[in-house]
Amino acid sequence: MAFQIILNLLIALIWMSLHTTWDTLNFVIGYLIGLLLIYIMRRFFPREFYGIKIWAVIKLLILFIKELIVSSAVVLKHIISPRLKFKPGILTYQTELTSDWELTLLSTLVTLTPGTILIEISRDQHLVYIHAMDIQDAEELSAHIRGTFEQAIKEVTR
Repeated sequence: MAFQIILNLLIALIWMSLHTTWDTLNFVIGYLIGLLLIYIMRRFFPREFYGIKIWAVIKLLILFIKELIVSSAVVLKHIISPRLKFKPGILTYQTELTSDWELTLLSTLVTLTPGTILIEISRDQHLVYIHAMDIQDAEELSAHIRGTFEQAIKEVTR
């Protein structure tokens, strides 16, 4: 993947050198042409097309921003309501993530989401303990984490 990125930057620089002006527009055009060329010739590279991973990272960032906004609204609703009607608790979550990097990313995303914090990861790295401000249904929360954060992390890292 690093080879493809360097090759794409090289194509963009060659494109810029073929024109008389060195500006951002020429670089972007050259980068997009390089991206198209690498996509067309992707079967000649030993690894998959790097644009797929970049798109997965963008989707993960969009997912995190969406979850951040939604959970912030829920926490704000709990704060301004006259009665406290939430049920805090600790969720034991079984994860399919295996590497330290994937678990670190999951713990960061869960902790940065308002109302939740990752407390501990078991020694075998298959159980994650999460404290949530409002747990109405533990299975639903587990399915939500598995379907959103964990799935997006798998797309980025695997």
